[in-house]
Amino acid sequence: MLHVCFLSHERVGNLTIVLSDKAHVAPLKSQLTWIVRGMYSNPPAHGARVVANVLGDEKLFDEWRGHIKLMSSRVIEMRDALRAQLIKLGTPGNWDHIVKQIGLFSYTGLTPRQCEHLIQEHHIYLLRSGRINICGLNPGNVEYVARAINDAIVKFPAKDDDSRAKL
Repeated sequence: MLHVCFLSHERVGNLTIVLSDKAHVAPLKSQLTWIVRGMYSNPPAHGARVVANVLGDEKLFDEWRGHIKLMSSRVIEMRDALRAQLIKLGTPGNWDHIVKQIGLFSYTGLTPRQCEHLIQEHHIYLLRSGRINICGLNPGNVEYVARAINDAIVKFPAKDDDSRAKL
């Protein structure tokens, strides 16, 4: 017996089917793939409903706008704090790019080896390209992160032939 319930703009987490005849596997898989494809093409509507509700209500819209301003000013503050700490430590290099960039992420210009050191020794997680999430910084850890970056750069200086980003 197979019982499946699909709701418009909703998703189901798991579907398991047990068959006693292998001959039915391929045709059933084909049909289920066809059904699932339609579900992926119609994402859940929850988010759209929330957005419509917030944008349609002046009080909620003003509250949302305030949250956006708070979040963006926090990112700017953390960029400034990281740059200031790196300069205070005398970290080799120019760190102006950290405050010139915008958004939640920053390309640090660190080499893959320096990034590996940050991950393995300091548990600071970033991409090997040197891209780091600024939102992971806060007043309580920005000095630690700056000291770790300084440590990585001092222990593993970038060579002229490194793939370090020119920022």
